[in-house]
Amino acid sequence: MAEKAHSVHKALDQSISIKNPSTIHESMRYSLLAGGKHVRPILCIAACEFVGGQESTAMPAACAVEMIHTMSLIHDDLSCMDNDDFRRGKPTNHKVYGEDVAVLAGDSLLVFAFEHVSSATVGATPARVLAAIGELAKSIGTEGLVAGQVVDIVSTGGKDIGLDQLEFIHIHKTAVLLEASVVLGVILGGGSETQVEKLRKFARCIGLLFQVVDDILDVTKSSEELGKTAGKDLVVDKMTYPRLLGFREVTAVCRGVVGKG
Repeated sequence: MAEKAHSVHKALDQSISIKNPSTIHESMRYSLLAGGKHVRPILCIAACEFVGGQESTAMPAACAVEMIHTMSLIHDDLSCMDNDDFRRGKPTNHKVYGEDVAVLAGDSLLVFAFEHVSSATVGATPARVLAAIGELAKSIGTEGLVAGQVVDIVSTGGKDIGLDQLEFIHIHKTAVLLEASVVLGVILGGGSETQVEKLRKFARCIGLLFQVVDDILDVTKSSEELGKTAGKDLVVDKMTYPRLLGFREVTAVCRGVVGKG
């Protein structure tokens, strides 16, 4: 994991340089290189290698999913969304560069992610690159990340939601991009349709589990341990798995998700 994370960080650093206007590129790099775990790009590379592909083939797509994930964090931290001051132990992007530049930095990362996949991918056929781009786009829009974010917003503030709606939020807001990361790796690595669908199911379960654990950590860890504001979900009256089910049932949910994957 550490070796792959280092490779991803190096590729991300090389992908976006400081150009004119410098402020927007500095803002993009500030969040992109802030030291995340790079779970999504590592899964993308691992999936590519699993079906016989090379790390170099998957790397542009791996960087792209990290760019899109970073965009979602920049926008999620804005005052009109979750209004957070810290991310990965540092002031959030809009606290450093202002909300106007932060919005544009997120937009720029989103656009550049697609440019990077289309222009920098080597070792895969044009048809597979196109399929990967389509998969990535679908994971972000109204069938993916945006859908989860919207339902999360309208469900916050004491609204009584059930397990199905909570699962919808987490699958679309978190799991779908993790799923896309794996599927992109399989596609670009030359995997079959059967491999795509098997690994898609695995990745969706991993993504849902990732978010359930994140809900637990939000109420059991400190801000210093998390690198972001702890207990924020409770403050804004957001529904989470521990709040809806209690810790004993959440443990059972985690075991069930692992079993499905």
